[in-house]
Amino acid sequence: MSNKIGLKEAMSIGIGGMVGGGIFAVLGLAATLAKGGTPIAFLLAGIIALLTSYSYIKLSLKYADRGGTVKFINQGFGISIFSGGINNLLWVSYIIMLGLYASAFGSYAPNLYEFVSKEVDFHLYASGVIIFASIINYYSIKVVGAIESYAVIIKLIILLGFVGIGAYGLIGNPNLEQLSISNWESPINLLTAGMVIFVAYEGFELIANSVPDIENPEKNVPRAYLYSVLFVIILYIIIAVVTVGSLTFDKIKSAEDYVLAEAAKPMLGQIGFTIITIAALISTFSAINASLYGGSRVSYEIAEEDELPHQLTYQLWNQPIGLLITAIATLLLCNIMELESISTAGSVGFLVVFAAVNYAGFKLHKETGGLSWIPLLGLIFCLIALVTLIIQEFETNKVGVITAVSLVGICFIMEWFYKRSGKDAQN
Repeated sequence: MSNKIGLKEAMSIGIGGMVGGGIFAVLGLAATLAKGGTPIAFLLAGIIALLTSYSYIKLSLKYADRGGTVKFINQGFGISIFSGGINNLLWVSYIIMLGLYASAFGSYAPNLYEFVSKEVDFHLYASGVIIFASIINYYSIKVVGAIESYAVIIKLIILLGFVGIGAYGLIGNPNLEQLSISNWESPINLLTAGMVIFVAYEGFELIANSVPDIENPEKNVPRAYLYSVLFVIILYIIIAVVTVGSLTFDKIKSAEDYVLAEAAKPMLGQIGFTIITIAALISTFSAINASLYGGSRVSYEIAEEDELPHQLTYQLWNQPIGLLITAIATLLLCNIMELESISTAGSVGFLVVFAAVNYAGFKLHKETGGLSWIPLLGLIFCLIALVTLIIQEFETNKVGVITAVSLVGICFIMEWFYKRSGKDAQN
């Protein structure tokens, strides 16, 4: 029996990685920032993801490796302080994503069952789900895979149902007027909103780690990336249209952290609210499960490449020690930082990583047989988006920007100290 995975499975890795907790966590944030232009904000973020996916296609086919992004960065920049810093940032960005998913879980769960109060319950649920997912990761990787494959199907059925019923429910809804151009924020604010919620697209890079297992890679790898990213762009835009067309901006603002469930109410009442809440909990839980696994593997790969201490390749209860470090760091993050700050930090991290991958795609285009202008365009767009996000968000969300920039700096300083200590030890 072949262990190879086909196009359908490869696409489900990409779609599952993107339509994880991201859309549930950041939809309300996007709508608050972009108002009627929310679908455009998702489109702008999607275009950058689509351009970057081209670099991933070419690099994946040339350097098929379970290290995925880590391998591509090292190919593009060589083993250096810079490549090590970027790879450290990838690990940190996984932890930030986990914080975002746990925050989303903590925001949705009290709507089903309240223990003390929504504020206290947020921390109980967010912490509890990380601990529970960590136990599952330690117990069996097979269970993680099984949860992921079922969760992808369940959340897609519910989201597509929401889209179908929601689109029908928009007929005659007075809030549909909110989507008119007069209600859009300025172009710069639309771009900022798109970049704050860019984290909702980062999951397609998980396909890179599975490329060695994909059958007929020349044909299936490009399709897996492109089909999954295009599918998710269309899905997000329609979800944004349905949400902004169903609820007033005041309602979106007050239910910002669980707005997708609130958007189901006008069409399906409390039952719709409950169904979407359950979908959010399944999605965020499966995303936490998969990202804990991915994060621990990233830390292992970086240590294998001697860009972090070799101790990170040690096993603890049959898993890399990075799994425990990732879980503890996530617990701290989601209990300390606000949702918008976590989202901003995650988007900054992935825009820097994707800019580096696009540069690698541009630099190595002769080796990969790819075009040079698409990765170059991806690099330019990533940098413009990054600068715009930092400048615009600094006015309203100083904590998020300072945290994000500090984390990037810490990743490079950490690598510099590690490389320096290695040289000192050799001398």
